[in-house]
Amino acid sequence: MAISLLLIVLTVMGLALCWRQLDHRADRKAMHELAASQPEAPPIFAAGMVAALPDPARRYFLYTIAPGTPLATVARVSMGGRFGLGTKDKPGYLDFTATQLLAMPSGFVWKMQAKRGLMRLSGSDSQRWTRFWLLGLLPIARLGGDPDHTRSAFGRYVAEAVFWTPAAVLPGPGVVWEGLDAHRARVTVEHRGLSQSVDVTVAADGQPTEVRFQRWSNANSAKRYQRQPFGGYLSDFRSFGGFRLPTHVEAGNHFDTAQYFPFFVADVTAIELSYA
Repeated sequence: MAISLLLIVLTVMGLALCWRQLDHRADRKAMHELAASQPEAPPIFAAGMVAALPDPARRYFLYTIAPGTPLATVARVSMGGRFGLGTKDKPGYLDFTATQLLAMPSGFVWKMQAKRGLMRLSGSDSQRWTRFWLLGLLPIARLGGDPDHTRSAFGRYVAEAVFWTPAAVLPGPGVVWEGLDAHRARVTVEHRGLSQSVDVTVAADGQPTEVRFQRWSNANSAKRYQRQPFGGYLSDFRSFGGFRLPTHVEAGNHFDTAQYFPFFVADVTAIELSYA
């Protein structure tokens, strides 16, 4: 009996490990496909490209992209920080490290590992899925493949493109900018039937300090998908291949309301913009 039980346990663990490896393989494949969308010979940034934009949008681009920079639209972002699974009163933060392949408008993959005490959480998030594992053996979240998930993910990676891949939100087909006031501009991105607007607040020198948008999300007490405020703060800017980008980001649901808390607090360790 004991031997039979042991064989069953080992078999289940083996199957779980195989399943986990399939997830890893899917992550790598998706990242490779997104990286391949990098322009082979990207145009070079010049101030004239944004001269006709509303003033806060123009200042934003002149701050984030240096003249003469090849306009890479795909980035590999390495980061670490805290990821909250709870509420404002009990955020339940875990320490995490992650690598993200960001390729707006095509998609993204965020591959992470997190821990708190003996707890270990790993997995990935993308426009196609959310998959998290406990201790690398127990699948605790398998989401995605439906319009709600796709729409919610689109909001996330459009907003992240505003601060990590500004070349991807330059005005053009499917990307429109408008001014809101002296310090705020709104970009609207349309792609394959999806539409997302993101507001960016810029300082006098053009540094983006805050992003906010209405995200399609079920992060609410009713667990019902609806449009609700999401946003965050940007700081600690550094230069990466001609781009000036934030290396500290704090963001969360219900932005600028009493329920807001930054469930995502990240410090960037590297940003790679290769011109494939």
